[in-house]
Amino acid sequence: MVADPLPAEGLRLYRTMLRIRRCEEQLVQAYSEGLIHGACHTYIGQEAVAAGVCAHLTRDDVVFSTHRGHGHALAKGVSARELVAELFGRVTGCSRGRGGSMHLFAPEVGLLGTSGIVGPSILQAAGAGYSFKLLKNGRVAVAFFGDGAVNNGAFHEGLNMAAIWRLPVLFVCENNQYATEVPFSYAAGNASVAARGTAYGMPGVAVDGNDVLAVYAAAAQGVARARAGEGPTLLECLTYRTRPHAEGMGDFTYRTREEVEAWKARDPLLLLRARLIDGGVATEAQLAQLEREAAEEAAEARRFAENSPWPDPASATTHIYATP
Repeated sequence: MVADPLPAEGLRLYRTMLRIRRCEEQLVQAYSEGLIHGACHTYIGQEAVAAGVCAHLTRDDVVFSTHRGHGHALAKGVSARELVAELFGRVTGCSRGRGGSMHLFAPEVGLLGTSGIVGPSILQAAGAGYSFKLLKNGRVAVAFFGDGAVNNGAFHEGLNMAAIWRLPVLFVCENNQYATEVPFSYAAGNASVAARGTAYGMPGVAVDGNDVLAVYAAAAQGVARARAGEGPTLLECLTYRTRPHAEGMGDFTYRTREEVEAWKARDPLLLLRARLIDGGVATEAQLAQLEREAAEEAAEARRFAENSPWPDPASATTHIYATP
């Protein structure tokens, strides 16, 4: 395995996770106040995956994401302002207020879309990887998807094609234990996603998805393989969402409060924070400063979103068709 990140990288990972967490907390509050229209699937509890994977990507590498894509967007380079404004439906959002929570799009930073459909990111990343292979440009495509996607046809088709053509793709399954409210252990005959990699002719690696350093190390190997022309990797990150599937949904008909609290004790931010302090990488005061900065950034992003204009109704038919 790749060694732990240098101290500066550990702090960068902590900052990325903090930014995601504080933005999501702002969005939870905004949803409860009726400021977000439509669904809102937060990423709270899974921050280590986005941070650990995206730390290895350049601006030219591309990411395809899911309905739970806020964390991927922020880790890939979307600003907090653009994210929050998009969920508020404002013209300053990354999709100009047209996409909302599940349809974030920022090609300028390599975020080529999130989707409310289960599994399309797998096929999209394979397609991007095919283009990169033909162009020989050294770029990498990443597909983020949940455990609910791995029993879909897109999973089989995408991984099989990527393996046949040795495409530069990293497939990242965020196994948060539940597909909406269905336990993965119930829905899968083979409850190990990583073990399926062998069947498709690629490495399958399982890591603790709440340990950002473990995710970082495994993603480093997968991205390096892709850039070297050695083909795709399947990375399974075992993690947990501590919020409901979507804000406003019930949460304790399919899981217990005790289970949620047990996972909260393994919060990825708490785990890295303790490691940074115990390893002498940072002091309590230094981390407290990072925490204040992240909280202020998220609060300012909300103020920006609330003060941003709504899209002009006259522009409703723009961005529908490509223009010559």
